[in-house]
Amino acid sequence: MKFSSFIHFARFGVETILFKKKSPILGTVILTDKCNLKCRHCSVNNITAVVHPYTQIRREMQQLYDMGIRILFFCGGETFLWRDGEKTLRDLVIDAKAMGFLIVNVVTNGTFPLDLPEADLILLSLDGDRERHNAVRGDTYDTIMGNIKNATSDNICFYMAINQINKDAVRDVCALARDTENVRAVSFNFHTPYPDTRELALSKEEKAACCGVIAEMMDAGAPVFDLKSAFPYLIENSFPTPCHQCVVMENGKLSTCGRCIEVPGLCGECGYFFVAEYTLLFRGNIKVIFEMLRTYLRYI
Repeated sequence: MKFSSFIHFARFGVETILFKKKSPILGTVILTDKCNLKCRHCSVNNITAVVHPYTQIRREMQQLYDMGIRILFFCGGETFLWRDGEKTLRDLVIDAKAMGFLIVNVVTNGTFPLDLPEADLILLSLDGDRERHNAVRGDTYDTIMGNIKNATSDNICFYMAINQINKDAVRDVCALARDTENVRAVSFNFHTPYPDTRELALSKEEKAACCGVIAEMMDAGAPVFDLKSAFPYLIENSFPTPCHQCVVMENGKLSTCGRCIEVPGLCGECGYFFVAEYTLLFRGNIKVIFEMLRTYLRYI
């Protein structure tokens, strides 16, 4: 991370904590909900299958930038399916950097070639070892690993949603992140139980067991892009929601925190690690503040 970016985020954090501000710093633009996969745990793919046009995406990016957002995520659906004429996902990342966003990340299922060196991080969904990943996402594991091997940059971060299918593969994914070229780290979430996927949710005891494994692997040197200091809050679902410092833009509609905010009761079962981390950070949790500083400076 550039020193100037660090200073900007530090100033934002101090002002947010001292003055209890609710201004956002992280924004996500949904490029499309079209996806080439039908994952067991996903409730937001191919609802419309509309690919939003370039002019609209640029307008939404500018709106987020004008709100003071400086961390931008591109999400789907599957982001690499986005195209408008000659414009591709890579053009959007380059545009975002030129617009002034300080960190630009992309979320993908990894089934398309990974030629995106301009992104700060490519958050690539890997949901276990071969057997359990394929049980969640279809027969894609070998394709994904081949794309990682041939990636043009080392900016890949595994992104695993832990559920009833893959809860025993956490250690495997940590080790794979440690041992795979072009992979910088792994970031975890717990499955957030949308009504049609509730059977995949973990119990409190299962969350605690998974956090124990993650912490053990972190202590052993595995590159994990999560904060141990937030684990107790994630296990108990005791962190405050929604996260006002994060917003999502989808087809012109701005939502605080995420698309799931409108599902009754779902905030109380949120499994997103970054939501816990950000809400605790901006409420002045000292342990989270110092651990986030170390983690972000290491991996971004």
